[in-house]
Amino acid sequence: MVKQKVYFKTFGCRTNLFDTQVMINALKDFAQTPYEEESDIVVVNSCTVTNGADSGVRNYINRLQNEGKRIFFTGCGVQTQGQALLDRGLVRGVFGHSHKEKINTLLKKDSSFFLSDDLEYLENDILSDFVGKSRAFIKIQEGCDFACSYCIIPSVRGKARSFSQEKILKQVESLAQKGFSEFIITGTNMGSWGKDFGLNIATLVESLCEIPLLKRLRIGSLEPSQIDTHFLSVLENPKIERHLHIALQHTSPKMLKLMNRYNTFEKDLELFNTLSQKGFALGSDFIVGHPGENKEVWEEAFLNFSKFPLTHLHSFIYSPRDNTPSALLKDRINGNIAKERKKQIEGKVQENNLNFRKILNKKKIPLNILIESVELKDSKYIAQGFDEYYNKVKIESQEPIAKDSWIMIENFNPKADKNYAEI
Repeated sequence: MVKQKVYFKTFGCRTNLFDTQVMINALKDFAQTPYEEESDIVVVNSCTVTNGADSGVRNYINRLQNEGKRIFFTGCGVQTQGQALLDRGLVRGVFGHSHKEKINTLLKKDSSFFLSDDLEYLENDILSDFVGKSRAFIKIQEGCDFACSYCIIPSVRGKARSFSQEKILKQVESLAQKGFSEFIITGTNMGSWGKDFGLNIATLVESLCEIPLLKRLRIGSLEPSQIDTHFLSVLENPKIERHLHIALQHTSPKMLKLMNRYNTFEKDLELFNTLSQKGFALGSDFIVGHPGENKEVWEEAFLNFSKFPLTHLHSFIYSPRDNTPSALLKDRINGNIAKERKKQIEGKVQENNLNFRKILNKKKIPLNILIESVELKDSKYIAQGFDEYYNKVKIESQEPIAKDSWIMIENFNPKADKNYAEI
């Protein structure tokens, strides 16, 4: 009997990417396909971090309506729009994160259903593979105990809870045996790992770096308040990628208070300068246009922002979410003004990033690239991947280059979009 084909459409963060792999791993009576057009079933793993994320998911589901596919809906959007999608007949079934390991049974249901989330749940499975990826994402914890005034995520992911160190190490070792050599640890609030049983993120990173087949460890998003002296000392390990992503969200002291953030501008700047002196490329998240960000506040914020040695940036225009304190604030910022501010900070970081890569080139610091894609074009092999500073590199070669291989380059040409090299 031919198995029905399932296509997974994943929106949002790395944690959702991991959750999709859990579902793929749980399929027994169905076949996963990377091609939407050949699928019988589509599973939408949704994101709800902004209104834009919600509308993007809805637009995708609307587009599928006349294609004769059975559609199932999961992810962070279950609480915010799952019932509405089901009531309108746009999806066959809706299930929360805590039901994803039961997907093989759920896809067989003949009638529509809605299964809400258990916000205390942690999955049990060890992934046997990470389909379609050169790097493996490892979820180390779930949920968040922060109470940022703009954020809906704690209400859809639950309180912070950690996977055991034993399970995480077993997962990485299992995938390393399959040939994966770069791992990215991730979670809803990853830096809170271990707080529920007396350990911390630095301890876990130390243990992961001891796995022989692990070649490079990438650390997902951290909060400034979660980086202590122990963590700083662990960063000396050469297996750790020379790039860190630390969520600032803003650089105005007034805005950080309004957002109910734990971090402060002065301590953040000190931390970022310390890490920059250690040679790290540094990324962050930043929200523009949050209520209260008037002209005077923005001018101070951008002046402060310009002092940070940032090389990477995820910037967002504020989006009000129901049942959050920020949504009740009246001092809204014009959308066009917010767009200009977003361009302003993005332009500054793009300039920083190019300068960072130029300095590496001038110092003749070699780059170690994990090759993620290869194509043959005009008798040349064109390979692309990321270096240890999380910058994209494009390599041309007359000789074949293998996908998922590691290449060290000593000469490269830094341009605005990426680094270029010939070997």
